[in-house]
Amino acid sequence: MDKPSLTEKQRKWLAGGAVAVFVLLFLSVAWFIGRPIVRFARQPELFRAWVDARGVWGKVAFVSMVVLQVVVAIIPGEPLELCGGYAFGAVWGTALCLLGAVLGSVAVFALVRRFGQPLVEVFFSREKLDSLRFLHSSPKRDALFWLIFTVPGTPKDLLCYFAGLTDLSWGKWLLITTVGRIPSIITSTVGGNYLGVQNYQFALIVFAVTLAISGIGILIYRAVCRRHQGE
Repeated sequence: MDKPSLTEKQRKWLAGGAVAVFVLLFLSVAWFIGRPIVRFARQPELFRAWVDARGVWGKVAFVSMVVLQVVVAIIPGEPLELCGGYAFGAVWGTALCLLGAVLGSVAVFALVRRFGQPLVEVFFSREKLDSLRFLHSSPKRDALFWLIFTVPGTPKDLLCYFAGLTDLSWGKWLLITTVGRIPSIITSTVGGNYLGVQNYQFALIVFAVTLAISGIGILIYRAVCRRHQGE
């Protein structure tokens, strides 16, 4: 005998319950794991000693931290990227940060496809989501995603969650989130690497250039949003 199907109301309750469990889980993770991540970011020399003492598992732990930072969008990402450059050098730091960011972006994309907008609104206000509504229908949607991801300073965590609400294909999303993140990650890890080798002059130059580029990126992002909202 076939089991009776769930009613629409029951499905909504189940979906709401699943989102609630997800939120509680990641709030707990942010509290018990996210806070130590931020503490490490403030004391990169301790972080380098911590990962050095764990060998390859230090790299695994760092990638996991980056994944967590992307999924729990309230954890800042740039300090962790600086720590990556400080602890592992520019090349390894960039590779590990990029791997973690891509894995985290894939997880976010899959979770949003499963739970929809209620999950996104856990981390971002409806106002911020409305500012990106044009990406649903714009014929230049893919190019705009690419632009926003490539320029340092733009809200990539917001884009990660919003992308799952669109019909963007998995292939395009993987390409955008992988290649598009490289410039902003490199600027952070290179600066962290210069700090690690105590080349403070070059570190200051990198941070100054990054700050300037990020400022321009924010202006570009806001201009793009305003322009398309008025269409």
